[in-house]
Amino acid sequence: MAGLVGISSTAAILASRPYSSNSSKTSSFHLTPVRALNHGKKFYYGGIRVPFKKGRSPYHVSISNVATEISPDRDQKLSASSKESQRPVYPFAAIVGQEEMKLCLLLNVIDPKIGGVMIMGDRGTGKSTTVRSLVDLLPEIAVIAGDAFNSDPEDPEVQGPEAREKSLRGEKLSVVSVKINMVDLPLGATEDRVCGTIDIEKALTEGVKAFEPGLLAKANRGILYVDEVNLLDDHLVDVLLDSAASGWNTVEREGISISHPARFILIGSGNPEEGELRPQLLDRFGMHAQVGTVKDAELRVKIVEERARFDRNPKEFRESYSAEQEKLQQQISSARDFLSSVKIDHEDRVKISKVCAELNVDGLRGDIVTNRAARALAALKGRDKVTAEDIATVIPNCLRHRLRKDPLESIDSGLLVIEKFYEVFS
Repeated sequence: MAGLVGISSTAAILASRPYSSNSSKTSSFHLTPVRALNHGKKFYYGGIRVPFKKGRSPYHVSISNVATEISPDRDQKLSASSKESQRPVYPFAAIVGQEEMKLCLLLNVIDPKIGGVMIMGDRGTGKSTTVRSLVDLLPEIAVIAGDAFNSDPEDPEVQGPEAREKSLRGEKLSVVSVKINMVDLPLGATEDRVCGTIDIEKALTEGVKAFEPGLLAKANRGILYVDEVNLLDDHLVDVLLDSAASGWNTVEREGISISHPARFILIGSGNPEEGELRPQLLDRFGMHAQVGTVKDAELRVKIVEERARFDRNPKEFRESYSAEQEKLQQQISSARDFLSSVKIDHEDRVKISKVCAELNVDGLRGDIVTNRAARALAALKGRDKVTAEDIATVIPNCLRHRLRKDPLESIDSGLLVIEKFYEVFS
């Protein structure tokens, strides 16, 4: 609805949305009077009651879940049909060149705590194609069944409000395995769509004050991708900064407040000619990859031919790369399992921090991200110990966007990082 309508309003609903009974579960606020009302067959879970002030309304508010009955067979059919209707994605293994960008993306999938990637480069260099091709490689994670926030069943502290309440009561939670989710954040998205909002229409028609989770809820424990991130509106940048800093999204609508986890890998792409990012947002990206136009004529021809082959028959093209895709999936999965056993020497940690200090990097995020990225790279290579070569590979991507900009400096910031690395690690 274009505007918010108060609960007590008697105005007619001008724009209504057809109610779908196929939705699995939606987080809701139920507005019920003192006496019981029969709204049909619904299943309510939770019950955090927030009473209104005395004398203002006979209603009370409780945060709970609404679920519809969907049989497992029908659920599987719906899932299969939606999968078939999805647009075919270009295979990650078929991306020619751009090794720096591909490595940064893979390291973030192996260790999401690295904090995401900022990809900057010329237009038409395959930035968006590469990021979206990552979907096929994403591993599975355990989530609470039907939870709108993809809550972790093992950690009550970062669960959605309903799931956390059930965990604290000791109730058994149904757990399913799903692929890590990738959510596209369009530049024209409204703040309500990103953060979530209150469905006032449902309150007027059904007596239920329902919270509609936004894109941040959907991206929790997944990936949030923003194409042309340097063109994003300032108010959306503020929302991303707040969620990226705290890992939580708080929605204040119609006198009701709800907080839910919003921990995601932030991936952005853009063209530096179209404007620079705010330093606060740039610092939230764990790694920075620079992408250039391929100059080799033979390589350019190969890229054009592969793209033409994909456009002619996407299904056949994807099948031709299925073996390589599967091999890459297994490599990522084993690296994620192996990551916790990878060690980095104390001496190397000190040298990493010395590089950061001598480059005048603000804060300690550079130190933390470099350590994490080096361990993820070692795990990807199947080793249990980080080498100086691993650090040299990732340190430019971890620090180049954190250096203070000098308008008189003509040397690329990545080269400055490499020079300082060899000076310290010599």
